[in-house]
Amino acid sequence: MTENTSNNDPIKKEQHREQSIRENKKSNRKTAIIVTILAIIIIVQGIKIYLDHQESVATENQLASTEQELAVTMQRLTDISRELDEKIAEIEKLGGDVTELEKAKADIQDELNRQQRANRSTIRNLKDKVGGYEVLLKAKDEEIEKLKNVNSELLTENTSLKTEKNQLFDSLSEVTKSKEALISKVELASQLKAENILIYAINSRGKEREAPFKSRHADKIKVIFNIAENEVAPIEGKDIMVRIVDGNGQVIFDVAKGSGTFMYEGKEEFYTSNKEILFDNTRQQLTFEYEKGSEWEEGLYNLEVYTEGYKMGSKQFEVK
Repeated sequence: MTENTSNNDPIKKEQHREQSIRENKKSNRKTAIIVTILAIIIIVQGIKIYLDHQESVATENQLASTEQELAVTMQRLTDISRELDEKIAEIEKLGGDVTELEKAKADIQDELNRQQRANRSTIRNLKDKVGGYEVLLKAKDEEIEKLKNVNSELLTENTSLKTEKNQLFDSLSEVTKSKEALISKVELASQLKAENILIYAINSRGKEREAPFKSRHADKIKVIFNIAENEVAPIEGKDIMVRIVDGNGQVIFDVAKGSGTFMYEGKEEFYTSNKEILFDNTRQQLTFEYEKGSEWEEGLYNLEVYTEGYKMGSKQFEVK
């Protein structure tokens, strides 16, 4: 009975309703606060994601730009390395100094061999080096041009010198030929000549008969001649040789009686008799006597006079 009265009490019902309303409001406030906090968290997270994305894109763009710059720079270094090889070869050919270029080539090769990712500082350094190498190449182009000009001048001078040398050689050759011709003329002019050649037969009683003569009258053959004047020939000792050649071309000689050999026109020849004299350019007269030791055959004979490998004169005589 008491319980039913309590449930039906309007005041208590109102109090109960108000309490429920308060609890609902309190619950709604908590929910709103939670929703707001979640919304803020979502917004903040979204902003962070966006900013991270933007930063990632910027970083990627920066890396792409860096890699592109590095690739361009490395390619330029490779091109410069090839240009350096060409310059080194050209300057070496022209005789220039390639020490500086070889050092630059080695530096570039070191850079290319590193094969590592570059940052902005490295790229800037590489760009500075590329600029320096380009300046070096330009300077070497100027040096090559100067070396070409120098080599061209040297070639011109060398050609001129060769021409002058050839002209001088031709002149010397002409002088040599003229000298040789003059020497030949002098040698020819200095050759001695036998003149006034006389040939006698001497019999056993000492009587002389001038050729032609009979065989029985010729126990000995006597030859007399003068050496002609010659102002070119030097005063010096001479070996004068005479030889008698029969009609068959055989030389009359006897080694036991003073005959011997001499060189004439590259061949060894026999002489009949010889005499050593001092030529004094006084038209001195020489006399030779030769005793054959047997009868002279009839026929024509040639008497020839020689000295120093040339013929001074000759005369033919007859034995009847």
